[in-house]
Amino acid sequence: MTAKQSRGLGSVSEIAASVRSGEVSARSVLDKALQRVGELEGDLHCFNEVTTEKATADADAVDRMVASGADPGPLAGVPIALKDNLCTEGIPTTCSSRILAGWRPPYDATAVARLRIAGAVLVGKTNLDEFAMGSSTENSAFGPTRNPWDPTCVPGGSSGGSAAAVASGMVPLAFGTDTGGSIRQPASLCGVVGVKPTYGVVSRYGLIAFASSLDQIGPFAATVADAALGLEVVAGHDPMDSTSLDRPAPSILASLGDGVSGLRVGIVEDFLSDVSPECSAAVAAAGEALAAGGAKVEHVAIPEVLLGLPAYYVIAPAEASSNLSRYDGVRYGLRVDGPDVETMNARTRGEGFGAEVKRRIMIGTYALSAGYYDAYYGQAQKARTLLIRAFETAYRTFDVLLTPTTPSVAFPFGSKVDDPIEMYLCDLCSIPSNLAGHPAVTVPFALSPEGLPVGVQVLAPALGEALMMRVAASLEQAAPPGARGPVTP
Repeated sequence: MTAKQSRGLGSVSEIAASVRSGEVSARSVLDKALQRVGELEGDLHCFNEVTTEKATADADAVDRMVASGADPGPLAGVPIALKDNLCTEGIPTTCSSRILAGWRPPYDATAVARLRIAGAVLVGKTNLDEFAMGSSTENSAFGPTRNPWDPTCVPGGSSGGSAAAVASGMVPLAFGTDTGGSIRQPASLCGVVGVKPTYGVVSRYGLIAFASSLDQIGPFAATVADAALGLEVVAGHDPMDSTSLDRPAPSILASLGDGVSGLRVGIVEDFLSDVSPECSAAVAAAGEALAAGGAKVEHVAIPEVLLGLPAYYVIAPAEASSNLSRYDGVRYGLRVDGPDVETMNARTRGEGFGAEVKRRIMIGTYALSAGYYDAYYGQAQKARTLLIRAFETAYRTFDVLLTPTTPSVAFPFGSKVDDPIEMYLCDLCSIPSNLAGHPAVTVPFALSPEGLPVGVQVLAPALGEALMMRVAASLEQAAPPGARGPVTP
């Protein structure tokens, strides 16, 4: 199936400028977004919840502010979507899990609150792999999301709903979370821009935790500039998050057009033999484009990046086994009664958690258990340290690094779901940045012979978002326009 290119709703900056000037109303923009959701949602299933009533009230509030002469903010009237693991006051937040059925948070996550203050209008909560554990959005308790480029293929995961919502033009801006690639991998498979910020740049307060030392919130958008604007809005220090960096939000937009002349770019060669020909070819073409723009481009070997995958699949499940212990049938969500507390806990978790979540809880609990902690968790943390040091060495020579985002383009439903190792390998190229806490962005850069999008990934050292996004903007200019969404299936 071939997707048709579509303009969607327009760019984030265009919408916000038009609404702020009074040229168009936030309500009319929302109506167009909801119309598109109505047309495509039945085929794609991007959303767990469409918040029509609340969105309408919010759009009307933006229009009243404009009419009164007030400034609604940099995202005035922009329809957005949020991954369903970000707390939204009074709106169901499920993590695509049965165990949180019926739970409505009493507060907004900090990132959500900042988006509301900026004038954004929440269209709905998007589907994900349960508790963000997966690379295909096939692990959702509410069914899979489909890829707008080819609905027989997965959109990636775990933030597949957010990626597909932007790729199909339902919303121009969405947010997801990235623990091991869960923004960048689906962004690449859906032909949109996806950004994982430096750990601590965006507050995790109100994000339902998977792995607390790895999770980060970031944007999806059709363009680098729109993603940069979204990141600037949600970034910045938050005293409610002890891991939040005590510094102002990064300034990214101002330098996006500065080009790459004089920059040193390293193509990480260690991934290239482990990815499909179209993915490695896209990296080579991206390197040539940056060299044509005046960058000095060289290959670099960082063999430690291959430690990322095995280290991650010990560390992340270990943290998950601790974080998910709070779902006990007592405090919130699903409760399956039993004759005693232990039985009630077991029944609730047995019925509430899906197979992949149970698998990772068991792996993590085993890795932390007496007698195995040093052999598994301790060794994984040592590998993480080696990886961080290897990046530090590489960044003494290079300003940014270039890699594939994913090992392949979007794959058919069911092709990997019965083989966890094959599914875990989808995160091969994205995991190292999470373990190091560094920023990374994926940019649509090519189409496969089957007409599916191929992304390339730009990595930067901690707090290197501005430089990283400059490089991404240059790649965007060099990419064929048909390589990115929005599209209509």
